[in-house]
Amino acid sequence: MMVTTDLRGRTLSARDLRGVVPRAEFDVDAALSAVRPICEAVRDHGAEAIQGFSEQFDGVRAPHLRVPAEVLAAALDALDPALRSAFEESITRARRVHEDQRRVDTVTEVVPGGIVTERWVPVDRVGLYVPGGRAPLASSVLMNVVPAQVAGVASLAVASPPQRENTGVFAGYPDPTILAVCALLGIEEVWAMGGAQAVAGLAYGFTDGDDTCEPVILVTGPGNIYVVAAKRLLKGLIGIDAEAGPTEIAILADATADADLVASDLVSQAEHDPLAASVLVTDSPELAAATVEALARRVPATKHSERVTEALTGRQSGIVLVDDLEQGLDVVNTYAAEHLEIMTADAAAVAARVRNAGAIFVGDFAPVSLGDYAAGSNHVLPTAGCACHSGGLSVQSFLRGIHVVDYTEAALRDVAPHVVALANCEDLPAHGEAVLARTGDLA
Repeated sequence: MMVTTDLRGRTLSARDLRGVVPRAEFDVDAALSAVRPICEAVRDHGAEAIQGFSEQFDGVRAPHLRVPAEVLAAALDALDPALRSAFEESITRARRVHEDQRRVDTVTEVVPGGIVTERWVPVDRVGLYVPGGRAPLASSVLMNVVPAQVAGVASLAVASPPQRENTGVFAGYPDPTILAVCALLGIEEVWAMGGAQAVAGLAYGFTDGDDTCEPVILVTGPGNIYVVAAKRLLKGLIGIDAEAGPTEIAILADATADADLVASDLVSQAEHDPLAASVLVTDSPELAAATVEALARRVPATKHSERVTEALTGRQSGIVLVDDLEQGLDVVNTYAAEHLEIMTADAAAVAARVRNAGAIFVGDFAPVSLGDYAAGSNHVLPTAGCACHSGGLSVQSFLRGIHVVDYTEAALRDVAPHVVALANCEDLPAHGEAVLARTGDLA
């Protein structure tokens, strides 16, 4: 079912490793040509363009782009009590983790009379995108909203595509569970729009009858390749969290791992999408063989077996055999997975040596599924190797550090000769003159 790459006995550079680890094809550049006219149409024609693209791509036209308050309330009222309890517990855990991420202002007295303060200030308005494709991800609502609320963002707007299957009061609106979680979190501004047109609508703003969507400063949240392409196209007009591609799981395991647990976790991420990546890195051929056997039992029995099979047999998935855990660590650090599980002897010590991963899951009792829903961690994470330079969504994603410089005349006078010398070195004498205007002639 899964392709095996045998790296045993080979000494590979980081460049070589990049060429052999499995990776999904996710050509954002190719999608740019498709989303550019969509974004331009939304910029020029606003709500009518958004509704037109909803009809074209989602097969439905929302009664109103802004979801009415009574529809949000109805969604929360209709939410199964057990499911509501699960969301409430997940929200509680996420708040606990994200509140500990709060930055505090730092005040540094550089010299007597010379103070630099770094203030952490939330962005003014954020657009949060929630996918609604194969599986509407209601959990992504809380993963986006909670850190933004903890950061102190004053204005939050959620966008999610309308669902043509909805009936009754929810007809033409986003998935009711997504709406219910928005209501649970106190989000009052929810827009029935998806895809590239949603990103453009949030970025440019628009008016729909009596409703106005003011432009946002930042757009966060996962989406398909067209959502990602729109975020790339509009980056600069708006800030973005990341260009999130198909989900990934890598498992670093040795002979002590339970093959059935390994297989269950590979399947759990493969059910997201045919392009989802599931990778096992191990120094145990016996574990690799046992995992293949476990997959042969599990895949036909799972609900989305066709999708899972396509993902596991794709070029983005596979088993990588290594000489030992040292080489295994080289492989997973080069791969920089969105989700990395460590299923080895002394898993915590091995996990401490990982440098590149969106999130690390340690041992048998911390599967990726826990992080997806209720660990307290955030599941909006970097993909496609971006974990080597970027982290997941956090409170910090919604904050900006602003330096506040406060010097007395004496402190400025003391450093003035250095400022003038540096300004003259760079042939910017007016910089020095701006200081001399306050301190007098240094000669």
